[in-house]
Amino acid sequence: MKSLFLFFTIVLLFSGCSWFEISHEMEKNAGELVSEGSSAFVSGDYKTAVKAYTDLKDWYPFSKYAILAELKIADSHYHLEAYDEAIIAYEEFEKMHPRNEAIPYVIYQTGLSWFNQLDTIDRDHTPAKNSLTQFNRLVDQYPESEYAQKAKGNIKKCVENLSGHELYVGNYYYKTKKYKAALKRYEYLVENYPDSKESKEALNKIPKCRELANKN
Repeated sequence: MKSLFLFFTIVLLFSGCSWFEISHEMEKNAGELVSEGSSAFVSGDYKTAVKAYTDLKDWYPFSKYAILAELKIADSHYHLEAYDEAIIAYEEFEKMHPRNEAIPYVIYQTGLSWFNQLDTIDRDHTPAKNSLTQFNRLVDQYPESEYAQKAKGNIKKCVENLSGHELYVGNYYYKTKKYKAALKRYEYLVENYPDSKESKEALNKIPKCRELANKN
């Protein structure tokens, strides 16, 4: 019986300590947290910024600073090169605040988070595909935005990466005598990236590839 009483006493003691620590931490008001987050962000301490802004968002969800905190959390993840976390945070921001004036910036940053993961043409082309989708959406929906202008240069690089990937895969199939598969790649390349230099190369290969595919 005494052991049981001692056990509950210890549990209550530690629970009380935990409650005190949480209560003590929450003595920071929204203004203090936004100041702490901003200072950390400016100095490049993005991990501290994420914590401060997350506390602000969680403790004061109805604060006038809450929306800023959501955006700065995404930006901090971006600067930490934690691109998956940044993409999730930017997409969540757009979902929750679709009419916010920062949306063109958010779409641009979402695209950049994918764009910064572009690899060589022989690797996964998902980042190029997704970044192109975001940049095109930005240009279509907000053509006058300064971010739309920035996106145009990246669109070209995305297309080059994607067309290069399609040609690489098509050539691989051609070399391994999988002519039907190669033909599909070449035709897809010509149809979707008609202005690329890879498209011109694919056009030159299609007649011979079609001839060989019909023989098999």
